[in-house]
Amino acid sequence: MMLNVQKRLASGILGCSPKKVVFDTERLSDIKEAITKSDLRALIEQGAIRKLPARGISRARIRFSKAQKRKGKRKGHGSRKGAAGARTVRKTAWVNRVRLQRRYLAGLRERKVVDAAQFFEIYRKVKGGFFRSKRHMELYLTEKGILKNAGDKK
Repeated sequence: MMLNVQKRLASGILGCSPKKVVFDTERLSDIKEAITKSDLRALIEQGAIRKLPARGISRARIRFSKAQKRKGKRKGHGSRKGAAGARTVRKTAWVNRVRLQRRYLAGLRERKVVDAAQFFEIYRKVKGGFFRSKRHMELYLTEKGILKNAGDKK
């Protein structure tokens, strides 16, 4: 059954492509008889002719990748664009590092692991950027005999 004319007219009424026009298979005989636009409008109202919904772009993949990124994944070398300084500013990294070291040092003073003189000496070293990390600081303190055992770490 060739209903190309009906499909073309219906697409004009619905304001879409003829590819998007769908006919009800049980009402094909009625559709074949419809030759005017007013006939087709009536069939559209009855639901014998309808328009397929527009296909959107699925966001499922984007949602998944965002969830992975929230977990800290997808951050390997292949995903990076820009210099290291563009991803984490050097100053921010410095501030975080110094704050961590100072917190750790304050904890040692609170637990009486270091006395006042040692505290200020180490505090100055932290300020001067002597320690690369908290781990480096711990190694230095054990080397100097300030931290005796692994129990003093926390």
